[in-house]
Amino acid sequence: MVRNGGRGWYAKVLAAALGVTAVAGLSSFWNAQVGNGDDRPGQGVAAPPAQSQERKAAPVAAGIAHASDAGARGVNITIDDGPDPAWTPEVLRVLRDNGVKATFCMVGTQARAHPDLVRTVVAAGHRLCDHTVSHDVTMDRKSKAYQSQQILDAERMITQASGGVRPLYYRAPGGAFTPYSRQLAASHGMRPLGWNIDSKDFERPGTEAMVATVKNEIANGPTLLFHDAGGDRSQTVAALREVLPWLKEQGYSFGFPVR
Repeated sequence: MVRNGGRGWYAKVLAAALGVTAVAGLSSFWNAQVGNGDDRPGQGVAAPPAQSQERKAAPVAAGIAHASDAGARGVNITIDDGPDPAWTPEVLRVLRDNGVKATFCMVGTQARAHPDLVRTVVAAGHRLCDHTVSHDVTMDRKSKAYQSQQILDAERMITQASGGVRPLYYRAPGGAFTPYSRQLAASHGMRPLGWNIDSKDFERPGTEAMVATVKNEIANGPTLLFHDAGGDRSQTVAALREVLPWLKEQGYSFGFPVR
């Protein structure tokens, strides 16, 4: 009697344990299938944490920025088209030697090809700007779908290359902004960014000519445009070595474009 009663008691305990295990197993299976509330069509498993936790940046103003956050005597140095393994380090060295922070407007494919340089730019305290995937200066005449692809794919490329640091600005190649592209960028936390002074360094007019352009046009506004890719940028590096100290001598300070 005692033994039979003991067997019955053990049987009940075992059944209860198996029941708990079965429920736990079913719960684990269910969680693996539904993920964390992801109800997108065709998605049976939750996205990886890095994707599911990614959030769009807070919107900013859609007007094209030119002003400096350093005030009336502030100057913004902006560097376009990189990063480039030959010239970005040279530009970074000149900026460091003069204690200047700049905004680097990066092409998506360049950022993806040189993530080490993107991270070096960020580590030095400079800011990032989305300059589209392929630098198409005619994108203002293309479809909204094309503009969106160029801007948002570049944003992802730059953010991934930087290790998670987002671009804070969007500069249309050749100034080819549209109302749609400005609104789209701003909705992703990237302020449209213009310029006041084009150094014309892309044409390689000579260091003296580039320095003269800056000196003659500095009254036009605070945002200066240079390049660290797209060919031989030795003239740009040399011009920056002269321009940055001269601006300081004139009483200018260096800041970032307003957001």
